Amino acid sequence: MGLASCAIAPTSRYPAKSDIKPHAGVASAHRLPIHGVDISKWQGKVDWAALRQAGTKFAFIKATEGGDHVDNRFLENWWGAKSAGVPRGAYHFVYWCRSAHEQAAWFKKNVPQDPEALPPVLDVEWNGESVNCPRKVPREQALAMIEVLLREMQAHTGKRPIIYTDITFHKEILEGEFNDYPYWIRSVAAEPHERYADRRWTFWQFTTTGRVPGVSGDVDRNTFYGTENQWRMFVQSACDPRDHRRLQSVGVCGALDPVQTASVDE
Repeated sequence: MGLASCAIAPTSRYPAKSDIKPHAGVASAHRLPIHGVDISKWQGKVDWAALRQAGTKFAFIKATEGGDHVDNRFLENWWGAKSAGVPRGAYHFVYWCRSAHEQAAWFKKNVPQDPEALPPVLDVEWNGESVNCPRKVPREQALAMIEVLLREMQAHTGKRPIIYTDITFHKEILEGEFNDYPYWIRSVAAEPHERYADRRWTFWQFTTTGRVPGVSGDVDRNTFYGTENQWRMFVQSACDPRDHRRLQSVGVCGALDPVQTASVDE
């Protein structure tokens, strides 16, 4: 308990949350108002009511991986989060040795269609520690696979997916690509702009050693880029508010009430 309490960022908006290994390079994340987590079976059983009580505003929950794996706590977490009133989205972890169409079909088979859910997430990174598929694929192949998966996930959920990625994969594959999609980026030792060339982000994973009531042990902590009003706009429209006016005209974003539309930059 002493270690956890000492690890709380002094400017944190969420004093019940902490970090076992805080890094000064990501201190600004603690000052942003909208914080969330990402959850998989590795967090064990989650007390979603306690998680919400601690100020958790969103959760991304692992659903599927490749074309034949489902996180064995996915549905428990999916419905537990909803019951507790925590906005949540499902994520798919790409396996580079399986076709994109097979992976898309697997996601569709296992993720419920819920119009109240957050947009789905496509998790793209290299699987260097995989026993069966540690290899990288050529950039053109990776981009083609990502395009298929984004399209099919949007068709299934009705919402444009979020792209999650890390520093290496972004540099090797994603720089300059898929700019009309919201990005969720990992940077645990520096501000995002120091690690990602010209990449505007919507979500930032700033630590993997967070501690949050409702979860035993380490959990990834994340933040949304904007204000509370911009967060409400994101939840309502399933689009980054900075893109809403442009993308609503092509049918990507949901409608906003006039007051919110007038407050995009607040």
